[in-house]
Amino acid sequence: MSRPLWQRLAVPLVAILVVVLVASAVVGVGLTRRALPQTSGEVEVPGLDASVEVVRDERGVPHIYADTPRDLFRGQGYVAAQERFFQMDLRRHVVSGRLAELVGPSGVETDKVIRTLGWRRVAEQELALLSPQARTYLQAYAAGVNAYLDERGGASTLGFEYLVLAQSAPGYQVRPWDEVDSLAWLKAMAWDLRGNYTDELARGRLVGQVSLQQLGGLYPPYPADEHPPILSRDEWSPPRAVPRPPADARGGTDGPVAAPPPGGADDPADVGRLGEPGPPSPPAGSLTHSWLAGAGDDALGRTEAAFAAVPTLVGRGEGIGSNSWVVSGEHTSTGMPLLANDPHLALSQPSVWMQAGLHCREVGPECPFDVSGFTFAGLPGVVIGHNQSVAWAFTNMDPDVTDFYLEDTEGNTVRRGDTFEPLEVRTETIRVAGGDDVELTVRESSHGPIVSDVIETIGLMGNQAPLDGVRTSRRLEVALAWTGLEPATTAEAIFLLNAATGWEDFREAARHFAVPAQNLLYADVEGNIGYQAPGLVPVRESATHDTPPGFYPAPGWEERYAWQGWVDFDALPHVLNPDDGLIVAANQAVTAGSRPFLTSESDKGYRATRILELLQEGMEQGPLTVQDMSRIQLDDTSAFAPELLPYLLAVDLPGDFYTQAQDLLRTWDGSAPASGEGSAAAAYFYATFSNLLEAVFDDELPPDLGATGNSRSMLIVEDLLSDPDSVWWDDKRTPGVVESRDEVLRSALVEARLDLTRVISKDPAGWTWGDLHQVTLEHEVLGGEDIPGVVRSMVNSPTLPAPGSSAMVNAFNWDASTGSFTVTSGPSMRMVVDLADLDASTWVDHTGVSGHPFAPGYGDQTQAWLAGETFPWAFTRGAVEEAAVDRLVLVPGPSGG
Repeated sequence: MSRPLWQRLAVPLVAILVVVLVASAVVGVGLTRRALPQTSGEVEVPGLDASVEVVRDERGVPHIYADTPRDLFRGQGYVAAQERFFQMDLRRHVVSGRLAELVGPSGVETDKVIRTLGWRRVAEQELALLSPQARTYLQAYAAGVNAYLDERGGASTLGFEYLVLAQSAPGYQVRPWDEVDSLAWLKAMAWDLRGNYTDELARGRLVGQVSLQQLGGLYPPYPADEHPPILSRDEWSPPRAVPRPPADARGGTDGPVAAPPPGGADDPADVGRLGEPGPPSPPAGSLTHSWLAGAGDDALGRTEAAFAAVPTLVGRGEGIGSNSWVVSGEHTSTGMPLLANDPHLALSQPSVWMQAGLHCREVGPECPFDVSGFTFAGLPGVVIGHNQSVAWAFTNMDPDVTDFYLEDTEGNTVRRGDTFEPLEVRTETIRVAGGDDVELTVRESSHGPIVSDVIETIGLMGNQAPLDGVRTSRRLEVALAWTGLEPATTAEAIFLLNAATGWEDFREAARHFAVPAQNLLYADVEGNIGYQAPGLVPVRESATHDTPPGFYPAPGWEERYAWQGWVDFDALPHVLNPDDGLIVAANQAVTAGSRPFLTSESDKGYRATRILELLQEGMEQGPLTVQDMSRIQLDDTSAFAPELLPYLLAVDLPGDFYTQAQDLLRTWDGSAPASGEGSAAAAYFYATFSNLLEAVFDDELPPDLGATGNSRSMLIVEDLLSDPDSVWWDDKRTPGVVESRDEVLRSALVEARLDLTRVISKDPAGWTWGDLHQVTLEHEVLGGEDIPGVVRSMVNSPTLPAPGSSAMVNAFNWDASTGSFTVTSGPSMRMVVDLADLDASTWVDHTGVSGHPFAPGYGDQTQAWLAGETFPWAFTRGAVEEAAVDRLVLVPGPSGG
């Protein structure tokens, strides 16, 4: 699991902060307040063609008005730098593999991995693929950022964080922003939201440690009968012939949206490569389970250790996902669609999002933008939101876009068939603030970078010869194939989305959306609703018997298992105006079928099923409203609890001390409020569930592969409950004793009672879920427990009790494998768009607009967000003016246009 950035920077920072605290006592907070932005009056900005207005409301949300796109994005860059430059600077150092330049030796580990993956190198290639218009927008944004940097004059006036880091990186100079800095951020977003790489590595490591039957049980198929996919068979079915764009030597295409070859792919072989489960048995000499057992475990372990060095920037893990749904006007009080979205990402201070509006004063072909929503500081445009005509929402589709290839290497050569061919080798120089440069050798095969090279302290694999007669050099490495390493035009998609005026424009934008592949929901002011699955989805064969493609690492020397191209965009699932007038996309399977193959690792659908149930109940009671959508976003009732509760209540417990806690569950409705009615039962249920997962899995799984308690864990437990003789119930740590299902359930109930007695109180009536389930919004660099408390109090939110739980609509996730109920991810924002009256829409962020710890807008939305409240979302000029508190006018500087 990736550690927060502050954990890896904490040791050098602790001593530094002592100096800073002393200095602060002398100088006061005035020095840090110099970084706060000017929000009224006039400022000269070189390069503008005309004045740009920045109108802010009471929460500091900026609405930017300009006459041209060039001025509009220059203004957005300036405002983003005003509010969030340290966040932008930190991100670009991370995603470019230059963190050590900012923080010193503690950043080298991260830089090695990022340089090996080559995120910035790919982003540099992407810039050339974009349209001239898109490049102009990126240039204008960068110019706006740099105008602000030039105005401020140095790092010490840009943010409190630079005062701290100046002690470890003296003389640090902020370099100008450029277009590639913006594009490289998309790689970080794509990395955190990529497909099943964690599970693929885990399965590769577990082969030989648990039986294949047990291993299969850890990855149950999607329960389509109980949890409906996004699109039913009536709403979408795959085309009979699925064209497939050609691939280059790495499995990529010459461009991100290459045209399909003439004639398509009608033959059965192509259908199989699109992911029909259970492909024919591989030929002799190919990878089988017995071959994989132990053969690549060391290299796979090194790979997992390497990836742990990459900090979490957007969010990572099984709980990362989102809710979104759209309902047509036939079900709403206004007769027009309602669209809701709340992405579940890592929670930090400041937020990953920054709210903003971008408005051309006159909307037309020359200036097509009138858009508002959630942006990423550092990236021009609006990522999620609405314009004057359409609204859109994102949830992670989570397709399998990463594959690992075991590579048989000799020196700087790699085996292909019966011969060895050269690896591509390059040297990277990592600059280290306060230290010596570090030289890094990066090797790449035709599949991708050799990621197992990054960790050098673990011995090389080679003690166990493979089976099935496959000759190897006795040194296996691991190469990563990932669609994010293919140059693409995702940035173009954002601009096209922002300017879209209808369904066809929306689909054209989606055609450019390569990575991360997202479920795109759609609604427009004409009353239409729709869904589109976009993204680069690789075409490949499975390398193991009776498993989907990419389920296990594949043998790199067998070229038939290389990527063969991409699923054509027109073959990806989509629908416009489904008959039932509802679309729910909450990370569940996209379709019930397996063509085209997208993934075997979808969320198991508990949230999606609950949302659909609530929408249907609401429609029975009357037309749906914006307020109804917001209430559904706050639903904290478990769709899994009713499956486990009957088994827990049927267990006989020894004495009143234990039955007193068990009785809490008899009238519990499955909700998880932080306090109040039902909260004590929620605390006991989840403490029991955590103990149950530990008892069932911890005796057989490595510590870092424990059950997380999220949707897959829930589905596994559901299956095990109906199989009381499963070998998983037996505790391998008690030789000579075979535990039964009911014995394990009894033990989990007893241990939960004891745990809560120790942690909270002896009286169950005094328990609350919020005593266990808490969230702290931590600063990415200065937020951790190793930092002095006085500094943490400046930059972090207080520790707050949180409602909800994993695999709930109100998805405040926690990870059972950590032994803690602390929130690991949650609703990073919430929005509801009313297509009948855009000014009646609502939104909330989990922190605030500002990234400056002493600014009024630093965390001013947190209490409302946690309480489930939202704010009016002004969009039209009249509504924005009515809500206006500050007005800043950017005027052309001396250099002119």
